[in-house]
Amino acid sequence: MAKASGKAAEQDTSWTFLTNHSHVLLCLAQDPEARMRDVAERVGITERAVQRIVSELEAAGYLVRSREGRRNRYEVKGDLPLRHPVEGHRNLDALIKLILGSKAKPSH
Repeated sequence: MAKASGKAAEQDTSWTFLTNHSHVLLCLAQDPEARMRDVAERVGITERAVQRIVSELEAAGYLVRSREGRRNRYEVKGDLPLRHPVEGHRNLDALIKLILGSKAKPSH
């Protein structure tokens, strides 16, 4: 990732445009067999926080967890609408495609 220069580099970088929920979803869309530890490291949050987010996303129907041997596999339900009224006219697949492009793994 390129570093910002000038005034952009001096600005606060403690916030991002996307939430931790979207970061976790994007990680699992890219690697459906990712370990929670790896997702946590990539997103920059604790493994426990990832587990909580995954549980919330499952409860809301955005993720389906299945067991494959000793590992979990996550299926992102991309046809569901985004949750906030501002972007509710779009579905999750639109966000995944925008951010990941061809890096996303197709859902089964």
